[in-house]
Amino acid sequence: MNNKIILQLSRLFRARFPYIYLTTWEEERAIALIKKLAQAEKLIRVTRDVYTWTQTNGFILNGQKIDGTTSPDKAITFIKECNKNAVFILCDFHVYFGVKGRQVDYNVVRRLRDIIGELKTSKFRKNVIFIASELIIPETMQKEITIVDMPLPTLDEIKAKLEKMVKQNNQIDTSDLNDEGKERLCKAALGLTLQEAENAFALAMVNDGKIDGKDLSIILSEKMQVIKKTGILEFINTDIKISDVGGLENLKNWLNKRNNSWSESAKKYCLPAPKGVLITGVPGCGKSLTAKAMSAAWQLPLLKLDFGKIFSGIVGSSEENMRRAIKTAEAVSPSILWVDEIEKSLSGMNSNGDSGTSSRIFGTFLTWMQEKTAPVFVIATANNISNLPAELLRKGRFDEIFFVDLPTHRERKEIFKLHLAKRLKDKEVASKLIVDESLYEKLADMTEGFVGAEIEQVVITALYEAFFNKRPLEFSDLETTIKNVVPLSVTQKEQILALRQWANIRAVAATKRDDMAQYSSDADENSDVNNSRGGRALDV
Repeated sequence: MNNKIILQLSRLFRARFPYIYLTTWEEERAIALIKKLAQAEKLIRVTRDVYTWTQTNGFILNGQKIDGTTSPDKAITFIKECNKNAVFILCDFHVYFGVKGRQVDYNVVRRLRDIIGELKTSKFRKNVIFIASELIIPETMQKEITIVDMPLPTLDEIKAKLEKMVKQNNQIDTSDLNDEGKERLCKAALGLTLQEAENAFALAMVNDGKIDGKDLSIILSEKMQVIKKTGILEFINTDIKISDVGGLENLKNWLNKRNNSWSESAKKYCLPAPKGVLITGVPGCGKSLTAKAMSAAWQLPLLKLDFGKIFSGIVGSSEENMRRAIKTAEAVSPSILWVDEIEKSLSGMNSNGDSGTSSRIFGTFLTWMQEKTAPVFVIATANNISNLPAELLRKGRFDEIFFVDLPTHRERKEIFKLHLAKRLKDKEVASKLIVDESLYEKLADMTEGFVGAEIEQVVITALYEAFFNKRPLEFSDLETTIKNVVPLSVTQKEQILALRQWANIRAVAATKRDDMAQYSSDADENSDVNNSRGGRALDV
């Protein structure tokens, strides 16, 4: 159990705080913690009996019901008149504090306030703990109630749960579950409640009669349930591999070096979890594809944050939505939080039309990015960097800023290889096309200035032509399609040059230095767009 909450509660008990409000979904786990703490004489000095109250059973002590205590009034009277050192746990008592659709029961609130003096000054040590899944406090008691957040299970608790389940189900095959695989499973389960983690492990066991490191997808599917219930974040399920991203070797190497940086082995190097990366550059060059590939490479859940879902018409709810989104991302950590085209999300930040809501939400997001300790890796993509505020770009928010430029000659060859291999799976369709290095060279030469998305559409359009004519794909189909395309490097020449000028000082090139050198020697000297490259040419 988290030592921080044990120490916090023990101090509140000893200081005779009358009312403690514990917010958690894990009622049983919270009660077990309180019962254990109530007998820890070294921590709280005076041990206490633990009475648990529900509206259906009233108070229960050691499995025995206390008759006549089911109503809230009787329960409060029992607390006042109890002549024992005790902790009184009131489950779901917040329904009397004004939950949605129900008015505050002022009689109950008044009776709670009436016994505060008794709780503080009685010769018997008495503390009252409210346990509920949501925080609702009547305004008149805000000064009397101390709020404590129940933390989610620690790694050690999840490991203990898994080991207990393995022992209880000794018929399950665990021969392939080594220490590293066990740690990965338990790390993946961080952010789930103990019950949710138990459900995920049980599902993995019954799935194929064994449990091993390959069951990560089952753990992640349980996390997906947590994310879906928020309605704000979107869980992106992807099978895109990092090898499916053509080129961008600098960016891919940087990401690969930071894989598993949240593991126990990384702690030996005193490494902090990476904060995130901002990928900016020419549209259609693989920024979003890289975000999706990261999830599969790192085997972490990919959460997409849509700022459109954050904003709401109800005053104050937008700020609460942002806090919920952040809390959810941290709850399922380690995870990847993806903000696509972040400049569009922040476009209204400086306007006064929303009474400063956009600025407050952006401020909350920035502060969290700077101060977060949970292993949530933020990957943001942007096409128009001129709309990004300076405070977002400074060090401490992102670990690095990468600039994705037009694909080099070598990168275009890789992109053609990927898309032709992906689509030419039928031998009959590929029978008239000699797919070799010579073909890739010709296609790369013909598509100078094309972005990755345009290259993909060249292959798709050529295949449509072959399909329409009911014949195999031919080189002429690809050649004709390429000639008919007006690339983005022509239609947005000025914008691309401006992007490169910005990136030369502020960003690292996502392309390797060698590829950039190759590109410069092959580029058309008369083309400003094709001959210049953006981003500092570093090898990371």
